[in-house]
Amino acid sequence: MVDIADTSALLAWPAERVSSAFAVPSQMAEVEKFSPERAMLYQAQGPQWVQPSTESIAAARSAAATTGDLPRLSPVDIELLALTIEKGGVLHSDDYRLQNVATSAGIEWRAVGQRGISAGWDWELRCTGCRRRTPTTAGKSGEQEASECDICGSPQVLKRKRR
Repeated sequence: MVDIADTSALLAWPAERVSSAFAVPSQMAEVEKFSPERAMLYQAQGPQWVQPSTESIAAARSAAATTGDLPRLSPVDIELLALTIEKGGVLHSDDYRLQNVATSAGIEWRAVGQRGISAGWDWELRCTGCRRRTPTTAGKSGEQEASECDICGSPQVLKRKRR
């Protein structure tokens, strides 16, 4: 099974385990930020750095939009999802939003240093004034399109959907 390592895995795992994993090149900046020593090690012998295809990135964005997590995922997160889709591997991450999208999309994941989510969630926009609920929609940039309620004009906030 192919291991796809989120930055939390790159920082927590021993170097031997990281050397057999896959990661996206844009993660190197995150590793450098949190552990310059590991970044130097990974430049010499690190994970297999792979840039996912544009088709896989589109599929990952679509999966994240389905759950409503797209606006809160970074470009690195989307690339990791895309790489996991492309390689058909296991995503190793402590990011709850990544775990949520993976669960919804049927992607296998494992937590690195935390428990991980026990169930998936969906998100909705909730008006702070009239409490109207609307499904999440994300534009091409990944940002929420609606910021004000169509009914009363009050701001809308992203909330976990009640089941």
